[in-house]
Amino acid sequence: MSRFLLVLVILIPLFGFSQKLKSPSEFLSYELGTQFSRHHEVLDYFQYVAKSQPNRVKLEQYGMTNERRPLLLAFVSAAENLSNLEDIRQEHLNATTGNGDTDKAIVWLSYNVHGNESVSTEASMKTIYELLTTKSTYLENTVVVIDPCLNPDGRDRYTNWYNQYKNVPYQVDPNSREHHEGWWSGRSNHYMFDLNRDWAWLTQVESQLRLKVFNKWLPHVHVDFHEQGVNNPYYFAPAAEPYHEVITPFQRQFQETIGKNHAKYFDANGWFYFTKEVFDLFYPSYGDTYPTYNGAIGMTYEQGGSGRAGLGVITKIGDTLTLKDRIAHHLTTGLSTVEVAANNVEKLNDEFEKFYKNRNFKYKSYLLNGNMDNIKALEELLAKHNIDFGRANNGSVKGFRYRSGTSGSMKTSENSLVVSTNQPKGTLVKVLFEPNAKLSDSLTYDITAWSLPYAYGLDAVASTTLINSSDASAASAAPVKLQDAYAHITDWNSMQDARFLAALIKNGVRVRTAYHPFSIEGKTFERGSLIITKADNEKLENFLDIVSKIAKKYSKSITSTDTGFVDMGKDFGSAYVQMIERPKVAVLSGDPTSTLRFGEVWHFFEQQLHYPLTVIDADYFDRVDMNNYNIVVLPSGGYGQFFNEKRLKKLKSWVAKGGKIVAMGGAIGAIDGENGFGIKQLKKEKDSATSKPEAHENIQRERMKEAITGAIFKVKVDNTHPLGYGYGREYYTLKLGSTAFEYLKKGNVAYFEENTKPVSGFAGSKAQKSIGKTLVFGVEEHGKGQVIYMVDNPLFRGFWENGKLFFANALFMVN
Repeated sequence: MSRFLLVLVILIPLFGFSQKLKSPSEFLSYELGTQFSRHHEVLDYFQYVAKSQPNRVKLEQYGMTNERRPLLLAFVSAAENLSNLEDIRQEHLNATTGNGDTDKAIVWLSYNVHGNESVSTEASMKTIYELLTTKSTYLENTVVVIDPCLNPDGRDRYTNWYNQYKNVPYQVDPNSREHHEGWWSGRSNHYMFDLNRDWAWLTQVESQLRLKVFNKWLPHVHVDFHEQGVNNPYYFAPAAEPYHEVITPFQRQFQETIGKNHAKYFDANGWFYFTKEVFDLFYPSYGDTYPTYNGAIGMTYEQGGSGRAGLGVITKIGDTLTLKDRIAHHLTTGLSTVEVAANNVEKLNDEFEKFYKNRNFKYKSYLLNGNMDNIKALEELLAKHNIDFGRANNGSVKGFRYRSGTSGSMKTSENSLVVSTNQPKGTLVKVLFEPNAKLSDSLTYDITAWSLPYAYGLDAVASTTLINSSDASAASAAPVKLQDAYAHITDWNSMQDARFLAALIKNGVRVRTAYHPFSIEGKTFERGSLIITKADNEKLENFLDIVSKIAKKYSKSITSTDTGFVDMGKDFGSAYVQMIERPKVAVLSGDPTSTLRFGEVWHFFEQQLHYPLTVIDADYFDRVDMNNYNIVVLPSGGYGQFFNEKRLKKLKSWVAKGGKIVAMGGAIGAIDGENGFGIKQLKKEKDSATSKPEAHENIQRERMKEAITGAIFKVKVDNTHPLGYGYGREYYTLKLGSTAFEYLKKGNVAYFEENTKPVSGFAGSKAQKSIGKTLVFGVEEHGKGQVIYMVDNPLFRGFWENGKLFFANALFMVN
């Protein structure tokens, strides 16, 4: 063979390899960073890469979004690793029980959880390309999991909007239309939920599907890629205080290690960055904290830009920030993260195994009693997190009593729920159940309280001893086949009951509710109990079959009776037993409502209550005939002058004729005042002019005295009022701010008394004083209708389970 042919034979494989994998720019036919790639184009590139590199890339579709867009993971590693991927995974998970023996690091890179923080997905394409080409040595002892887009619906909403409105090629003037998204921005998912606040609560389908795969891997390192304001430099680890106390010294130290490696590259390029500010590690439902509480080095990386930046924009100091710049920064930190992991495999594996050893927390077990529907709802959440739980035996347990805030004891039964920290997910259990998380710094990025016993309205004890428990597997519901009777009765005290009622009404069943407790057939029923009579439904075909089917679906226990003559209370023909009116619900959307607050209402109706609603946008609100609806929900927001004199007059007239308003949070202040309804906002007392001037650097902390950063308070409930049906005399509310309203003349259903110290979370000293003797939930009568005020948000992020019945009462019970 000639020397020329020999050289050619040698070069052909090398040349073939270099041509084998196209860069994103080559594949997409436009230079990366000069266009926003639509989600399907990103998937096309990842599928192309996997097809071109089948021995080093494996794709897994883990589900679909609400708008039917695929959710995709790419597993990237050296060929030998990928061929043994399942063995690597199993061996890695063995470390959670102290039996791990692996020499690989698992790094998970999550992009674009906020849809309009759109550089992330662009960077993911460049990252997988570089890992397979210039940085392939990192893959020899590392498995990299890439989720190119956690929020495809939000991302495509943004990219489609931007591609419609941008100038050609683009305009850097920040005043241009392409830098100003509308009300429905791309940040959130289909239901306008912030997916970066949903890791722990799992209210959204994207979160639920992602966590199934995440729990199969439990990576050593997890990065959540974000963007922040246009004028901010890049942010990376280490995080700011407060760090939750469960975070280990190694997790803290390794954040520092990674941050210094990033800084090396940023310094070399002259790029600005900051660390240890703003973004803390406390609230458990973030893409950095949730992985951290599961043993990972969880981190947020924040690039300046977001939806305002577009393809390029002028910053306040006159520089031009381009999408290409933003891609370069996220690419650098992504590759740097994998590099550090690859160089510290042994340490990562050792410390991961240590994390899952018994952490010896103060409280070994949490025991919970209460409404069985709420207990089952909590069990469903725990199961999604792979948290073990069981049921107690008859007896009693001593420990910290949540409701009293002191030590005490509580009786146990076979219905008592037991959750222990003596399990692989013990750290996560401690974080989610602890009565009051220890806060090292009051300056936090999010809420400071979330304890699940309060969120689910359950009586609880935190015990320093390990409580024995048995399997909590629920028996399947017995078939419900109702027989002919005068009436069929069931209780009312949970969201499961509200779903049952909603389904009955949707199927044409007429239902009454009791305004007084009563006894019949040897049983006592509280206010709000549902009464389904034969006479009310005699025209409904297959009436008993319909009710039986729905009762079985929602596991409802039904008591049938052949008489309307009660043993105690009011008979079924009394004026105190009223027909529940079929709700015809309209919800205001668009400016001036908050997208997130509107989304909570929208999701509540469609995915939790399963009841129809009509969405009316503010743009055409004036043209809508309000007489088509009997309920109007006003989500919280910044209403400004939206409810002018003319609109308020229209609204008041509609209520006076029998309409019902549910005003939430910021909407309340928009309908009060001289021309509005009777509620009055509490005016804050101004500080004395003689108070000591505060140093500039202390102003932010001084303001915290007037703030409430998502704290839990115990408030009183008037459960004789229809809005309070199904509750006890106390309720634990999650308060998100210090705005307060005076008591109503009557109709105060949930309210603060004088003692306003939070049971969990941070509330400034001045804020605590300002909310004394103020309203939480109340009802004002106006003509034949009502205005229902919800100062606090019972639907916040969809996870405050015990508040949802108040909203259901507003729909069904208040008449």
